Amino acid sequence: MSGRPRPASATGERGFSLIELMIALALGLIVVLAASAVFLSNKQSYRTNLALGQVQENSRIAYELLARDIRQAGLTGCGNSGRIANVLNNQTTDWWANFGNAIRGYEGDQDDPAVTEGGASAQRVVGTDSLQLIGVTDSGLSVVSHHYQAAELKINETTTEVADGDVVVVCDPDHAAIMQIQYNSSNVTVRHNTGTGSPGNCSKGLGFPTLCTTLGSEYEFGRNSQIARLNAVDWYIGNNPLGGRSLYRIAVVNSAGVPTPTAQEMVRNVTDMQLTYHVAGASDFVTAAAVTTAGSWGSTNAVRLTLTLRSSEQMAGTDTQPIVRQVSFPVNLRNR
Repeated sequence: MSGRPRPASATGERGFSLIELMIALALGLIVVLAASAVFLSNKQSYRTNLALGQVQENSRIAYELLARDIRQAGLTGCGNSGRIANVLNNQTTDWWANFGNAIRGYEGDQDDPAVTEGGASAQRVVGTDSLQLIGVTDSGLSVVSHHYQAAELKINETTTEVADGDVVVVCDPDHAAIMQIQYNSSNVTVRHNTGTGSPGNCSKGLGFPTLCTTLGSEYEFGRNSQIARLNAVDWYIGNNPLGGRSLYRIAVVNSAGVPTPTAQEMVRNVTDMQLTYHVAGASDFVTAAAVTTAGSWGSTNAVRLTLTLRSSEQMAGTDTQPIVRQVSFPVNLRNR
């Protein structure tokens, strides 16, 4: 009997006690909570940095697009001190055809004839400012010869920069002329006769000042006079298709030969735009109402834009709200 193995001791089969299990679970939970806190903190930091990047990128894009049009306002390309012969039939009825609107601002409580206020998509948000700008597009086109009686300008090269129905500006050091044209690519000419097009021209005479008769004021632009399409735009804050707000730009585009103001969403999540203006000789920027009252739009030489932007990330801020930033910058007009 002495060689029979002895049964295992009861103490060799002991496991963890309840207290030990509870301590292990508590320590594991602390580790999991700590890891979760680090993860959530990093996720929030990423979301915040992403939102700040969105706001900065949108503000940079908005500035570049707006500044380009503002700098070009009133520019004809020839530096002729605002001497403009305008033979468009609608020069007194449509905002985009009146070069007197080279720069024209509207406060939030003023009606802008270029855009409708309301809650529908692409309509202007009530209480936000808007800005009309008219100038010319960049162009390398020039005049080879001009025949007044035939109302025909021969240009230096075949181009896709102009088409039938376009409104163009031709200029030399004496003055500029605004007209609607028909383009003939076979002989590289543009015609500015009366009786065709919409709105059409009231005269084929391009002399200054404008005389709206068939022959008008006789004038022939010389060789190397510049020619470019009219650039007429209106910037405003509009309702976007997602129910938010965006920076919009109305541009006059050629639609089947007819100049047509067309709205385009440019920068999303720009929620407000406030504008002030500097007039030559003034000490500070003033509101659009003050410029209008003083009749000083022709002397306005700079615009200060204040834009309010929000991030598309909805829980990026410390208050679990979108990040909102306001940026302000002045832009000078090149021709004044």
